[in-house]
Amino acid sequence: MASETDQSFKDLSWFIQAIKDPQLQNRLNLQTLSFSSSGKTTHCQLLTSTSMNINVPRANLASLSQIFIELATSLETQTSLRNLEFVGITWSDDIELLQSLGLLLDNASTIKHLSFRKNRFNEQCLNELSDILRRNGSLKEVMFVESRIGSRGATFLASALQVNNTLEELQIWEDSIGSKGAEELSKMIETNSSLKLFSIFDSNSLTATPLISAVLGMNREMEVHVWSGDQKKDRTSKVVEFLPESNALRIYQIDVSGSCRVAAALGMNTTVRSLDMTGAALNSRWAKEFRWVLEQNRTLREVKLSKTGLKDKAVVYVAAGLFKNKSLQSLYVDGNRFGSIGVADLLCPLSRFSALQLQANITLKTVVFGGSKTKVGRDGLTAILKMLTTNETVVHLGIHEDTSLGPDDFVHIFKSLQKNASLRRFSLQGCRGVRGDRVLEAISETLQVNPLIEEIDLARTPLQESGKADEIYQKLGHNGRKIDEEEEETDSSFRDMPLTEPKSVRAFLCGQDYAGKTTLCNSIMQHFSASGFSNVRTLMNPVEQAVKTAGGMKIKTFMDEETKISMWNLAGQHEFYALHDLMFPSPCLFLIILSLFRKPSNKEPKTPAELEGELQYWLRFVLTNSRKAVQQCMKPNVTIVLTHSEKVNQQSESFQGNLVSIQRQRDKFQDLVDFFPTVFTVDARSSTSVSRLTHHIRVTSKGILQRVPRVYQLCNDMVQLLSDWRSENSNKPVMRWKAFGDLCQYKVPSLRVQSRNENTGTVETKRRAIATCLHQTGEVIYFDECGFLILDFEWFCGEVLAQLVKLDSRKQSTGGRNGFVSKKEMEKILKSSLQSPIPGMTSKVLEHLDASEIVRLMKKLELCYEEDPSSPDSSLLVPSILEDGRVKTQKWQINTQDCVYSGRHLQCDDSSHMFLTAGFFPRLQVHLHNRIMELKNQQGATYSLEKYLIDITIQGINIRVELGGQLGDYIDVLACSTKSLTETLRLINQLIIPAIQNSCHGVILLEHIIRPQCVQDFTPPRLRQSQFVSLQRLKEALSSVPAEVMYDYQHTWDSVVDSGKTILRAGFDLARDLLSDDDFREVLQRRYHDLHTLAQELQVPTEDDPEAVPVTNELENVDPSFGGIAKGVEAVLRRLKIIEQEIRDLKQEIQGLRYYEHRLLIQLHHKVNYLVNYNVQMDERKVPNMFYFIRPENYGRRLITSIVPGMVSLRIHMLCEFRREMHVVEEQLGCDVMQIDNRAVTCLAPYMTSFMTLVTFALRIGANWAAGMGHMIPDLGHAISHLATPSFMAGAAGAAGAVGVAAALGRNRARDRDIQEQDQRAAQQWLIDYLREQNCSTGKDIAEKFGLWRVRYRDDGSIAWICKRHMITRANEVIQVPL
Repeated sequence: MASETDQSFKDLSWFIQAIKDPQLQNRLNLQTLSFSSSGKTTHCQLLTSTSMNINVPRANLASLSQIFIELATSLETQTSLRNLEFVGITWSDDIELLQSLGLLLDNASTIKHLSFRKNRFNEQCLNELSDILRRNGSLKEVMFVESRIGSRGATFLASALQVNNTLEELQIWEDSIGSKGAEELSKMIETNSSLKLFSIFDSNSLTATPLISAVLGMNREMEVHVWSGDQKKDRTSKVVEFLPESNALRIYQIDVSGSCRVAAALGMNTTVRSLDMTGAALNSRWAKEFRWVLEQNRTLREVKLSKTGLKDKAVVYVAAGLFKNKSLQSLYVDGNRFGSIGVADLLCPLSRFSALQLQANITLKTVVFGGSKTKVGRDGLTAILKMLTTNETVVHLGIHEDTSLGPDDFVHIFKSLQKNASLRRFSLQGCRGVRGDRVLEAISETLQVNPLIEEIDLARTPLQESGKADEIYQKLGHNGRKIDEEEEETDSSFRDMPLTEPKSVRAFLCGQDYAGKTTLCNSIMQHFSASGFSNVRTLMNPVEQAVKTAGGMKIKTFMDEETKISMWNLAGQHEFYALHDLMFPSPCLFLIILSLFRKPSNKEPKTPAELEGELQYWLRFVLTNSRKAVQQCMKPNVTIVLTHSEKVNQQSESFQGNLVSIQRQRDKFQDLVDFFPTVFTVDARSSTSVSRLTHHIRVTSKGILQRVPRVYQLCNDMVQLLSDWRSENSNKPVMRWKAFGDLCQYKVPSLRVQSRNENTGTVETKRRAIATCLHQTGEVIYFDECGFLILDFEWFCGEVLAQLVKLDSRKQSTGGRNGFVSKKEMEKILKSSLQSPIPGMTSKVLEHLDASEIVRLMKKLELCYEEDPSSPDSSLLVPSILEDGRVKTQKWQINTQDCVYSGRHLQCDDSSHMFLTAGFFPRLQVHLHNRIMELKNQQGATYSLEKYLIDITIQGINIRVELGGQLGDYIDVLACSTKSLTETLRLINQLIIPAIQNSCHGVILLEHIIRPQCVQDFTPPRLRQSQFVSLQRLKEALSSVPAEVMYDYQHTWDSVVDSGKTILRAGFDLARDLLSDDDFREVLQRRYHDLHTLAQELQVPTEDDPEAVPVTNELENVDPSFGGIAKGVEAVLRRLKIIEQEIRDLKQEIQGLRYYEHRLLIQLHHKVNYLVNYNVQMDERKVPNMFYFIRPENYGRRLITSIVPGMVSLRIHMLCEFRREMHVVEEQLGCDVMQIDNRAVTCLAPYMTSFMTLVTFALRIGANWAAGMGHMIPDLGHAISHLATPSFMAGAAGAAGAVGVAAALGRNRARDRDIQEQDQRAAQQWLIDYLREQNCSTGKDIAEKFGLWRVRYRDDGSIAWICKRHMITRANEVIQVPL
């Protein structure tokens, strides 16, 4: 064997001689020749019969020139040699060496592959290599691996390949060519049509954008693969992949500007048929570009946009593109974050809204949407139902992982599916609302009625989990087979993991100082110990506990059979735990501990008001922190405990007063909190006294575990394995991810990689899923980015976080700027802060987590940020140690005469139940800074902080974000800008407000507009509490006023007086100076939508329709049904198409709005006139026709929109019926209606339906006759704003449904003329009988009670009841006709 090895090594002279000798050449037959430079010896090694390696030391590289020259002149070599490889060669030492290589490549046309691995080039060598490639006409593949060619090398390669038309493959691995190099290569791609494969592994993912954009823009049939990351650290990921043989483009990750550039390149592309951007972060800016792709591209067949973070605005753009698209067949948008607006717009081009309308898109066959963050809502459900009943082309519809639709909604969906003639496949994977017998019956009925449905996918639905889906699968004939077999393989790794109940629960003891929490916790543990429960332990050892400060967190754990219960004594640290996604995972319960005395050392009892305020605070605390629990599927469980009860007489009046105050708070929070009925009174010092409470904790814990979502069985098994691992590893609290992977490999067969050929990615996904599940149940803390698991949850929260959030660098650092501290200084502070207080004992934190790792952890938790992320020695800013600077003089950073001032006030939606925690604002300061640093156009931006202030100057806009309120009830965003109001508010809405909402964790913030004068003058927060208006209310006000006053609508402000001094005078601002153009256009869009709905209901005739019924027709020729006044809505539809394109001029659009409102108003009055005069002969109009009911309420009147039997204390009123000027009669007495019986409901329900529908329509378009009813309902503006929307069903039925009469209106639309007249006659007869009972049957009586007189019109002789004002002002048009 040794002799064979020796024979494989040859001397260099032997190789040169072999080249010259034709006989030796024939025997060699070399096809691959590799050259390396290592060691100090020169030798040749024959690797195989056709490949050889030649090693030449760096000092002897010149000898390679001779070899290249000899090879170039050898004809035999030229016929066999195919591949040249160079490893570790430094070309920069000798330019002649590269020139000799060029000679070889020029003469040896058989060489097709050229590879450089770990070579080194200078600029001169790269230029020479570029010349070689430029003139070469035989090479097919060139590869550079770890050769550091950089951007200059890429530039030289690009210039060469612009000329070279024979090279087919170019690969650049482990390099960083930069954006400049990528741009140069993209220019090469635009001119080079011969390249077939381009692979690049770059440290920066941004290099992918120009390359793939050039390939797409020039329609190149070029295979592209781009990776990014650091391969040495095993952090690599694919960025882009394009396979021309399958016409598939897969984009794994891309920035916003890059995605827009790729979208622009796709517009006229003809090579891509499948676009998959699953997981890439996209937004509305990209969607706006992609809209044009859908409108222009003619070859795109499939688009996958799953889990891309698309919101409503982005989906609206995608839907707009579908209107003109004629080629797309499949669209996947599941796993995104849009709501009902997005769903409705997405399905709009696939639906028809009238018999005259054609379906806009007829090529799309597959649509999939849904996800846990997709909120379908009522409007979305309406759109789904409309699409299913009218669409004629969609074959596959998917609603995946939906949590917003309930069983009743899916029943409606399946019933509407009975009328569909095109759908073949219906996928409902993971929809939690697919449950219950009603849904099962609806599916079965649909399959009986509609035999065209071939597949229904019920995977991961409660219906399948209960085993009831098998019946459906048998009817379909596929026995539960997956619609998509590939998806089955992907999800099988999780489906084979059984689920079970979690085994651990936490009990949090919440209470003020001196409430007795610690004593109570000790007594509970003593009772457990005395009862024989196992594994009772505390967080700290006895010595450590003895010297621990009172502020430290104490956690005690015990096992109750198989249930692990942890007692968490928050111990005064509650104000720091804004990190509640760590502190309060599900499942948990809360014990609110209230002491009956102010301090246990004295006998001063708390008043009921004090006790009530304390309880309210803690209930707000519990609600706020429970909102962010990952698996929060039920209300938080709260038990109230009164301590020091042994000192009071529980029968005393004061104690009973305390119980009454507690009950008031329970009643206030009962809809949001699951209270235990009993209020425990205990002596915290006595374990016997707490026995009932201890039993309650045990029983409640088990009940909670039965109700929370199930977890993987493997999680419960892993708890014991992790405990064993800690025991074997010196009780380490931290576990690296590699150690976790090794544990899974050795101990858990289902998480084990079985062979090298197995897909390790699937196993890794399962491991991370288990780690995440353990994190959610509170067994570990798992940060994927940090690469470790924290096994001792109590240690981390009680020792690490408690020290970090209380860190005060000012005590450690000298001379530093406010809030800033260097990394080295921070590490010193951490070491000193985390040192054990016991001499000779080292902190467990520093044993297992290095100080630098803690800094990274703080950045992950958004406790600090780097001043300059590009600098390794950058200072850190820790907002929690900032000083309060609000006492300083406030001034704007930008101060010019033409500045625009605007402000937004973000108020907690339910401030009586929740608030912003103390840690919210410091984390917002870090989060917002990170968001700004991610912006592409943030150059020159300034960012400064104070304790309760963020001051930003970016793009000529100075923004101040201020925290306000005693407990953080609101956030004020103030702006001074040199830009327009629209640009300023756009920045606030796109950057500032989303960052705030992402940081407030479940607390809903309502947006208000601050008076601009307050912003300009820096009016103190306490004085501007009355100087803001709800943004939504202002929009609703604009929606309700007539169109002609919209643009000049004014909002008035009250004056501000402080200590008798006027700070701000009363004044007004135009709505257009408070709202952006985007807000104004939203209002216009809503009003056009309402007009569209009304036009559909009234069927407004087109101006050029010869068959249209003129407005001036006789009354008897008018069909009184809402759908039969006239035919056609083309005018409104044409107007809506213009609106879809874009609203450019607000004033022009408002003028158009006035025109269409006028046309609809004429039709509406025409309809009302008919209702008034539907039968002039009936009792000769002895009583008025237009009546309505009100109910006195809170010193006002409430309009009754629907009636039911048993209603009491109503009053009946009547309208003045003067044609086209009907109105509410002020100061009308009316008549009392003591009770509504069944006969009244039967007679009046159809009339109420018709009349209230007309009221809502009239209010929407500003009809004067209904405007007087606005004051009868305090929230009428809010209610009416939703009446004409398709919330429950299409057309005006939606409006009626909003006031509780949708079902009746649905019946009205189907009635014919005779039936409607019969309804009207029944209502009229009921009114006549009622007025007779009230002795109000004469004209004089009606005039006294209702202020109406009976008159006859002079022109047509019809009769009406009108008010006194019309009797006087229109005396020339009417004649009084006494009854």
